[in-house]
Amino acid sequence: MRAMRAEGFDGYQDLKLTDIPSPSLSERRVLVRMSAAGVTPLDHTILSGQFPMAKAPLVLGNEGAGIIEGGGTPEYPRGSRVMFTGPYGVFENGTLSQVVAVQKEHLCLVPDNVDDTAAAGLPVAYLTAFLVLKAAGFQAGKTVLAPAIGGSVGNAVTQLARALGAKHAISTTTSHAKAEQAKERGFSEVIDLSEEGLAEGVRRLTDGYGADIVVDGIGGQILSEALEILAPGGSLTTLAYAASRKTTIGVTNLIWKGASIKSFLLFSQPLSAWSDAWKTITELLSSGRVEPIVSKTFPLEDAANALRYLIEGRPLGRVIVTI
Repeated sequence: MRAMRAEGFDGYQDLKLTDIPSPSLSERRVLVRMSAAGVTPLDHTILSGQFPMAKAPLVLGNEGAGIIEGGGTPEYPRGSRVMFTGPYGVFENGTLSQVVAVQKEHLCLVPDNVDDTAAAGLPVAYLTAFLVLKAAGFQAGKTVLAPAIGGSVGNAVTQLARALGAKHAISTTTSHAKAEQAKERGFSEVIDLSEEGLAEGVRRLTDGYGADIVVDGIGGQILSEALEILAPGGSLTTLAYAASRKTTIGVTNLIWKGASIKSFLLFSQPLSAWSDAWKTITELLSSGRVEPIVSKTFPLEDAANALRYLIEGRPLGRVIVTI
């Protein structure tokens, strides 16, 4: 079968189109004929040699969507449209291939009104967004800040918080053009950081209250600035470092407000939590209250440019590889 495999971890040039044996069916897995795969920052982290636990050669791709063609179950019969994420593309061959052997526990049926291209970019961002909000004690009426409206997690948190009844679901962008794009797509609380500061924008939108919950998928300076606008008793969850792995914080932003800061890792969460999250997410997708955004698609053989576009182009919405 065809696959895009990292022959080494020294950059985009190491991602090569190759033929490899199709995976075998086993008791705990089903075979999924891939339709599309989501491209994520984790792919770039691995391909650039910054994830030492991954070993080359490795087919990248941590999430995707397709059709079950072998080993179906009553819940996921042969021919079902499914989406999934897991250790794929990290500790075993991933979704940038024609067929993947997927653990049954990682599957979720794709709602009828969501096509495979959109579904391929859903699992990591929306599972992360829902579980982070739950762990942070989200309830209707809370104010949520998730910087980077164009990023997968920032967008997913903003959409889910809004759909679940947040008083404010705030995000940011450093691009005026992207701020206008977001507004056209119905995101009315996006702070244009090219025109005002984060703290200024949050205080303007919340009449000085601040944010009960911050979900930071950027890292670096934005984390430090976000701590400043936490409401009393608020919390900040950090889960990525696209901007930088280092920052400086003012501890009084936590101490004087009784606030907290913590981390989150999707793949350390129990699969039972994934299952509960999928129930809510698929209900919101089916009702149209949450609509995944796809920025651009690339064919399988152009996966390296898809990853480059995600990292360097920083689009509003997901980048998808069609297979």
